[in-house]
Order: sequence, then C-alpha cells, then structure tokens
Amino acid sequence: MRYVSMTAHDIGRNLATEQYLMNNKDFGEPLVLFYYEKPCIIVGRNQNTLEEINQKYVEEHNITVTRRLSGGGAVYQDLGNLCFSFVLDSNSEQFGDFKSFVQPIVDALHDMGASSVEVSGRNDILVDGKKFSGNAMYTKNGKTFSHGTLMLDVDQNVIADALSVPEDKIASKGIKSVRSRVTNLKPYLAPEYQNITVPEFRDKLLKELFHVDSLDKIKDKEYVVTPDEQKEIDKIYEQYYNNWDWVYGTSPEFTVKKRQHFDSGTIDARILVEQGKISDIKFFGDFFGPKDVSELADQLKGIRYDRENLEKALADVDISQYFMGIKKDELVELLA
Repeated sequence: MRYVSMTAHDIGRNLATEQYLMNNKDFGEPLVLFYYEKPCIIVGRNQNTLEEINQKYVEEHNITVTRRLSGGGAVYQDLGNLCFSFVLDSNSEQFGDFKSFVQPIVDALHDMGASSVEVSGRNDILVDGKKFSGNAMYTKNGKTFSHGTLMLDVDQNVIADALSVPEDKIASKGIKSVRSRVTNLKPYLAPEYQNITVPEFRDKLLKELFHVDSLDKIKDKEYVVTPDEQKEIDKIYEQYYNNWDWVYGTSPEFTVKKRQHFDSGTIDARILVEQGKISDIKFFGDFFGPKDVSELADQLKGIRYDRENLEKALADVDISQYFMGIKKDELVELLA
C-alpha cells in the first residue's frame, strides 16, 4: 500500500488530487489518501445543490461549496475533520461494500480506544450509536475510490445551520434533527488521545494501517505529487470543483416532482411533460450506483408519461446500475 498526505486545506483541490491519482497513476498496489480542509460543504454527485444547503448562511460564513464525483448525501467539514480515501482496482462485486473498505479504519480506531465504533447502515460509521463518519464510492475505468469523513473535533453548531436537510429524510431515520445523530470521535478515544490534533490523528492512523511505530519506517511508501502533476490537478480543479456549472448547474422549471426515501437512498425526480410525453427528466438524491444516472434519463425522454410506457422503457434496463438496492417496480411506482 502507498499513501499521500495532502498539504492543501481546500476541498476542491484535494478532490481534484484524488481524481487525478485515481485516473492517471497505477502504483500496482492500493493507495490511501488523507486530507483535511477549511469549512466546506460537499454534495453528492446526484444531488441538487441548492436544495441541500442554506445558501444565505453559507455565503455569510464563507463556507466553500462543491460537488464530488461519488454519490451519497451532503456533508459539512472543517479543520476538525479528517478525510480518508482508498483507491484500488475495481471489482464490480465490491461496489457498495463499504464495510470491507472502511474496516482497516475501524480496526485502527478500536486500537485507539474507541471500542464501540462499528459500521452501520449502508455507508455510516458509528460510535456509541451516533454517526461520526459518512462514506461514498466512485468507480471509473477499472479503478474505484471509497472515501469518507472522520469527525474528530468538528464544530457541530454549524452543521444544522449550513445544511438544509429535507424533512422526509430526517423523519425516515426516526430522529428530530441533524444534531441528534452526529457526534465527534475525540471523546471516545483513550485518555492519551484526548488532546490529539488532526495532523497527529492522521499520522496515528497511518502507523496503525501500516503496522509500524514510526512514519520513518514507511517513507518509501509515501507519494508526493510532482510539479507537472500539480498543473494537471489544477486543470481538474477549474473544470470541476471550482466551476459553478458543475457545483450548481442549471435546472429547467419542472412541472412534476416525485420524491421518495427508500432504505438504500432518496430519489428526487423532476419531470417536464409536454404534449403527454417526457421532454426532460432529471434525478437527484443520495442514492448510489456505478453508472451515471443521466444515461437513464436520456432513455426516458420522449416516451409517453404513463405507467405502461415507463415499464416498457425500463424493461431491459438494469436499474441497480443507477439506483443500487432499489427495485424496478419501485422506481416505476414512484415516477408514475
């Protein structure tokens, strides 16, 4: 395994680095990345940004907003949060198997005294029953990255103000607020780690992952981005993470909104119907799937907007490639 400790505290540049290394480097072994950044919100690939954030609060508090390549929901991060990412060759059977990807992190946290840490649900890591880590996954051209957050000492007062979470999603988890279901990890660590900083936390995890007592012993495993590579990373940053069209995009005035929360994620479909046919359709939500959902949307354009024609259009489509864990008849029921 190789590793990269990113020095930037800009979420966009760190995501661009992650994207570049996944698509352009082959180390012949897994790669783990660690990074942390200034206050920011990262929305999932399939989400409607303006519906996930408190725009006024975000602007007033200079919180960076960007969109990632992976699915899942919006998350808030600040310098009290540590991000990790595992990059390795793809295996179609492993897509969505978050437990396997994050188990090394869970084992390391157990060794640091957080004995109640466990993987829960489809992509969360909990401590004492409360969430401190959310994870998401992306695959392309034979490579997959699974990245997640570790809330060591995040300002939790900001989370509920910065994120505008749909009421149906909160209700579906049987809770009253975002604050009630998240916590920081630091109080659950052993006494010797109660004053640990994020950089120290990162280094401790690295030593646990590599089973060494000093980073000097794994110097040959560290990879440092070259100046030429940084130029390519900067291009990705401008194309995606610092690009308004990518982060916010533009949406037509949809005349039909269909939204439902399933056990494996929320689907929010916006449908424009003209002359009885679907002229435009977009899918938002925190669902997961290895394929771009816009491909499915293109297949539905031009068909008559009724159950029969939706069923015909989707008859030969593997829905799990777009909405993992959601059945075809459930999707038809929602749209129709």
